[in-house]
Amino acid sequence: MADAALRLTALAEELLGEPLPVRIRAWDGSESGPPGAPVLVIRNRRALRRLLWKPGELGLARAWVAGELDIDGDLYETLDLMAGLLWERGADAKDTVHPIRNPKLRTAARSLLHLAGPWPPPPPPVEEVRRRTGPLHTKRRDKEAISHHYDVGNDFYELVLGPSMVYSCAYWEDDGNLEDAQRDKLDLVCRKLALKEGDRLLDVGCGWGSMAIHAAREYGARVTGVTLSVEQAAYARKRIAEEGLTDRIEIRVQDYRDVRDGPYDAISSIGMAEHVGSVRYREYADDLYALLKPGGRLLNHQIARRPERDESAYHVDEFIDAYVFPDGELAPLGRTVATLEEAGFEARDVESIREHYALTLRRWVANLEKHWDRAVTMTSPGRARVWRLYMAASALSFEHNKIGVNQILAVRPVDDGSSRMPLRAREWKASATG
Repeated sequence: MADAALRLTALAEELLGEPLPVRIRAWDGSESGPPGAPVLVIRNRRALRRLLWKPGELGLARAWVAGELDIDGDLYETLDLMAGLLWERGADAKDTVHPIRNPKLRTAARSLLHLAGPWPPPPPPVEEVRRRTGPLHTKRRDKEAISHHYDVGNDFYELVLGPSMVYSCAYWEDDGNLEDAQRDKLDLVCRKLALKEGDRLLDVGCGWGSMAIHAAREYGARVTGVTLSVEQAAYARKRIAEEGLTDRIEIRVQDYRDVRDGPYDAISSIGMAEHVGSVRYREYADDLYALLKPGGRLLNHQIARRPERDESAYHVDEFIDAYVFPDGELAPLGRTVATLEEAGFEARDVESIREHYALTLRRWVANLEKHWDRAVTMTSPGRARVWRLYMAASALSFEHNKIGVNQILAVRPVDDGSSRMPLRAREWKASATG
């Protein structure tokens, strides 16, 4: 009798202490759960062994990446329901589903073990980062982490990001065109930095060169872009040559800590500071301060997490750390602003564009789904599944105010304390889409 789904539903509800909001379809064809709900498809019982070995998020992630778990129904609705079921329980979730720590649930665990099949557990998918040793955020370790995320093929990123090749939050006027919204974001950054003909701009974490090209072509800036990704640098240089801007833009494969050719009139850091890490953030702020001329501006565009009551309890999301951004860390907005000011900057403006990132991510997911077969061919089925899950889940996190994204405009004051900022600096917003 095919009854794996019924047994799994009963076990899950016993372990979690509440009804499942999704249906389960098991490898034996059985199905159980609330009618009309999205369906969590367990294609292979290896997924259960992964959960027994790594209860919680990492076990689920490994099963998803391996193709042993899937969703039949709306991806966003299902992730929303699953977040309420497991992830949003916080630190208690692992204890809830870890039977060894809960003697009352050992009987249920034995039943699950029987369903899961023979040991040992399967190895992690090849897309998972191998565990790293040594101190965080050395130059070598950061380069390896960046390579894991960005050196997966420029063709793959073209499918996901579209022609703009901008891998950060767009700036939406309405629910319009992604390319227009990304152009408007780049233009907003240039206006906040008050770029003009001949200004030297340092673009830290320059990606595929979109910010550098926009600043040089539209504002006449002379741009130095630095990235740790060899593939990004090659792609950016090709685009720059095609635009006829090689005399205005230099792209380097270089750590920001090794840039020593200041002073610059302005610095843009868009979606890069998340890789810096708390142990290096003051060094990052000090280095950028030293590279700016007095009166120069920094535009720091960065994802932020909500503050913890006990900051020592903060831990990096297991799935993101293992499959997406190795060693990446998010900081609360207040801590970021404080560190910049501790380094000598004066924070002049903070703009939250949280809702804009949710819109951006949904467009990227739609692009990936539209070109799914090509994306799988260009990378791997597992890699494509990683990107689909992380982008969709991130969109929900921004929508539900679990994380945010902010543009912080800061200046290096001149010796007499002047910021050299106009009295009504926010006039940039009126013409950001012009």
